[in-house]
Amino acid sequence: MSTPCWIYRSPKKDEMYLYLAKEDGFDAVPELLMARFGTPPLLVMELELHDERRLARADVTQVLAKLAEDGYYLQMPPELRPDIYHGNEA
Repeated sequence: MSTPCWIYRSPKKDEMYLYLAKEDGFDAVPELLMARFGTPPLLVMELELHDERRLARADVTQVLAKLAEDGYYLQMPPELRPDIYHGNEA
């Protein structure tokens, strides 16, 4: 069984995305979160999610659970680790 999902990009924060259970279903998202996310949210794509689908930076099982439970899932930007890159040390 698949679940439709609409993905919106934040206009304020790079690589922050909201997955919604309904198209334009922002009423499910807390006001404080929407204020931080920014408006207008930018529709990126519509997907059919199911247990076998792979997502680039989210666990599809967790996304499906949050969509069913809360009506939305927030994908945060990846954590930057400056300690990984030390420049061109020879």
